[in-house]
This record gives sequence, structure tokens and C-alpha cells, in this order.
Amino acid sequence: YLDAIESAGVGPNVAAYVGHSAVRVWVMGEAATERAATDDEIAEMAGLVREGMAAGAIGFSTSTFEGHNGDGGAPMPSLLAEEREIGALIGAMAESGRGVFMLTRGAKTRLDTLERFAAESGRPVIVAALLHDHTKPDGTDRAMARIAEANARGRELYGQVSCCPLTMEFTLRNPYLMEAFAAWRPAMEARGDAALRPIYADPDFRAAMKAELENFEGLRVFNGDWSRIFVAGTKNGGAAAEGRAIADLAAEAGEHPLDRFLDIGLADDLDTFFTATLLNSDEDAVGRLITHPNSMVALSDAGAHLTFFCDAGFGPHLYGHWARDRGALTLEEAVHRMTGRQADIFRIRDRGRIAAGNWADLMLFDPARIARTPNRRVHDLPGGASRLTCGVEGLHGVWINGARVADAGGFGGGANLPGRLIRPH
Repeated sequence: YLDAIESAGVGPNVAAYVGHSAVRVWVMGEAATERAATDDEIAEMAGLVREGMAAGAIGFSTSTFEGHNGDGGAPMPSLLAEEREIGALIGAMAESGRGVFMLTRGAKTRLDTLERFAAESGRPVIVAALLHDHTKPDGTDRAMARIAEANARGRELYGQVSCCPLTMEFTLRNPYLMEAFAAWRPAMEARGDAALRPIYADPDFRAAMKAELENFEGLRVFNGDWSRIFVAGTKNGGAAAEGRAIADLAAEAGEHPLDRFLDIGLADDLDTFFTATLLNSDEDAVGRLITHPNSMVALSDAGAHLTFFCDAGFGPHLYGHWARDRGALTLEEAVHRMTGRQADIFRIRDRGRIAAGNWADLMLFDPARIARTPNRRVHDLPGGASRLTCGVEGLHGVWINGARVADAGGFGGGANLPGRLIRPH
């Protein structure tokens, strides 16, 4: 895989984890999404992780978050892994004498378990995603305090945080924010609009969801606050609802918010676009997270969920909004958190600092203007499918390994593929 990336060439610099779910599917096939692994299967997976590290992977990554599901609602393969499997694969990574373990944490993964992994492997552990939930206002502070305690005991743990609010656009065809709820599974398993409509109209489905919304235990994207879900756009005469919160529309109709939410989508043939600001909306709490000594500001989800949300541009947002406008940290501190601190955590030499002998990865920007632009929807994926993207203001140039790839007019100048595949050894 790394050889293929390197031979094809890359625009930015790229480093790659060994992904747990891919390894699991290779060894177990369809059973990867159905059951725990046997000892022999774990041993085979460990061998693949060793090979991946020898080939130049930067570490090993997994997910235990219940909201990570695949086609038809099938769980991501890593969700079926027992603790002993994850520990064995971290150990296989650590045999190389290097590597970072990263996971997106689910409700059943305890921080003391992750501290034990760090102690046993001697390698850094990155815990994602620490996003502030205003319905549980102390949750992220407690998690970061627990991570700080682990570091004080000599274990290297980092909480991966975002400097942006988690804002999502979606329709009822693919409402990602609901996928952590067991009661929503019939909708995830449905194929096509004709199968979805009767499920959404089913009183039993609605009753089960209402009950779980009240009594949910665990981690979830949607915290039950309907005042933060808005009607963004309709196609079939629902313009009066546009821009309004589901909570307000439900109160006017005398209905439960879930009923109003589903009925709006059904009346619009599932074409209604909803928008939600779900997490990280409390700026005082986010300010504490991004400046914590044991956090790393790195959460953008890359190209995942690209039809639902876009956190591209979180670096300019850190420089403009958090450093310049709010003064939560200095501009120098913000730049270091995006550059040198990342290189240090991942043990990438000759990167992250402007110094003689280092690679010339540079960004030239106007501190008075730097900012990310609002998200916009474009239709440039295969088949005309849409995705969310954003731009940046105040940018004058980007250089990758000394080659200029952007100027004030945008990207496209300079060498076409100046990036390097980073294989730390």
C-alpha cells in the first residue's frame, strides 16, 4: 500500500497508520463484523501489523465508537475486537521500537485501559475524539484531567480535540448523527427510500427511539437537544420551516420533536436538508481543551463523512478565531500546536520547524485576515454526489518540500506532486 502511494506521488506529505478494520477483514473475511477473533486469527493480525510497521507505517489505529457503522448498519470490524486483541496488536506495533497508537473511543473503552496500553507498550496513545457536550459539561474536563494524571505517572497520552464546533448537514436518507442508537438500526439496514418511509412512519420505531433518547448510556453524536437541529432547506413547499429549530416547530405543533423531525422529512420525500450544531459549541470549554498541555488539536476527520460535515481549515480557524480574535493562545503557540507539536508526538524528524536542514513546509498568511470561510456544498464527486468543503482567507502561499503549491489566488501553482510519503524509521 505504501509503495503504491509513493510510486503514484502525493500532493501533501502523507503518513499512514495500519488500520485495524482493514487488517481484521483481511484475516477474518465476513466474520470480521460478526464475532471476536480466535487466538490464531489474532496472531495472524499481529503479523500483519509487524509487516506494516516494517514497511514504514506511523502507527496502529482503531475505533471502538458505537457510531461507526458501515453499509446497511453493519458495525465497523474493529468494534467486534476484544481488549486482548487490541492489546496484542498494539504490542505488535511496539516491537518495532516506534509507532503511535490512536483510537476513536467508545463508551466501553476506559481511560485506565488506555493508560495500561501505554505502559505496556511504551508508546504514545492518542485518544479521540474529545468534543465538549453541553448536556454533560464536565465530561471533557474530567477526561483531560485523567489524561494529565496518566502523564504525571510517565504514560504518554494525548486527548485529540477540535477547535471547531461539530456542525453537520444531512437528510433522513443518511442521518449519521443517529447511528449510535440501537433503536435506529432498522433505518440503517433499510435499502432505499421505499424501505425507509414505512420505518420512519412506524409508531413502534418512534417509541423505541424516544425511549432510548431519554435513557441512552454511552457516547453519541446527538445528545437529544432538538434546539440545535434546524431545517436548512426543503424541496416540496416547506419553506416556512426553513431556518427554524426542530424544538420550536415541535412546540408549536404540540408534538414530540422526534415526530416533527421525521414528519418534516417524510412530507418532503426525504429531501429535507437539516443542519445541526451538536458538540463543541461552548467556546469557554473548547478554549480549555485546545490549550490543555496534554491535548493535540488535530481533529478534522480528513475525508470521512464528507457529505455531512467539513472541518477542513481548522488550522486557519485556530490562528484567526482562537489566537487573534479570542486571545486563547498566542499566534506562535497556535502555529506550534499545528506544526512542531505534531511532529514531536509522531516522532517525525526534520519537520514542524523552520530550521536549517529541515524540509521547507511553509505557509505564508496575513495574521490580520487569516480565517476559514463558511462551509459550502459542491457536487463534484462521481455521479454528481455532493460534499461539503470550505476555503481560507488571508492566505498568500503554501510550500511543500520547497515547492510552492498555492498563492493568493488559491492552489494549483508550482510542482504538481511535491509531497513525500513519510516512513519514520
